[in-house]
Amino acid sequence: MLIEYIEKALKKAHYEIIEDKEPYYGEIPGLKGVWATGKTLEECRENLRSVLEGWIIVRLKKGLPIPPIGGIKLEVKTHK
Repeated sequence: MLIEYIEKALKKAHYEIIEDKEPYYGEIPGLKGVWATGKTLEECRENLRSVLEGWIIVRLKKGLPIPPIGGIKLEVKTHK
């Protein structure tokens, strides 16, 4: 389910060229703080995947909500 979430989120990514040393910029709308840059589009995509994975881990560890994407909802289930 985690891999599916990541793949669906990356399909929503928006990329643009900016004036910078790393001119490719990408972000995932609806996921605050999930953005990356790269020297090539492929590097930007790889960096964006890495940022997204870290963002998910932090939010899960802190018990913060993760917006559903493509019908996939990630959440931590606590056992009693």
